[in-house]
Amino acid sequence: MRYADDIVVGFASAYDAKRFKRDMQQRLEQFALKLHPEKARLIEFGRFAVTNRARRGLGKPETFNFLGFTHICGRARNGKFMLRRRTRRDRMQAKLREIREELRRRLHRSISEQGRWLRRVMQGHFNYYAVPTNTPSIRGFRAHVVDLWRRALRRRSQKDNTTWALIKRLERDWLPPARVLHPWPVVRFAAKHPRQ
Repeated sequence: MRYADDIVVGFASAYDAKRFKRDMQQRLEQFALKLHPEKARLIEFGRFAVTNRARRGLGKPETFNFLGFTHICGRARNGKFMLRRRTRRDRMQAKLREIREELRRRLHRSISEQGRWLRRVMQGHFNYYAVPTNTPSIRGFRAHVVDLWRRALRRRSQKDNTTWALIKRLERDWLPPARVLHPWPVVRFAAKHPRQ
């Protein structure tokens, strides 16, 4: 039997993180379970990671993958720490391969039918991945989908007359724009009680 419960735990000190990992391993061993050796790792991450690692001459902080995103230590325009999330490269490439294969199967269906299908697929992708700081990834995804659709349309006939002007029009008419759909955490967690 295999258990796949992902968790990321943050600590203020390295000592607490090491102690937690050791205690977690011991606790899981009581149930004949173990942590994944490659995924269960300790990394320095957060607002002090950049300066601490630079002081030790280690370069940029490590990144980690969690729930389809690569999490990166970044900086806001004002210089303060900011968590940046990017769509995992392997997940995006897998989705693009899936779209390319499906476009080949739908090659001779009408453009409007292809457009409706692509809109649903892209909207589903954006509903999950269109988070703050991930704009470059979702724009790149959209650009790749447009190019895949253009190539699929060009394969429909040897006497193809698909122009960039037509592609731009189809893109505008059928595909959703690449924009952030989720609020920033300061907005999302700014809940107020009725008494406030």
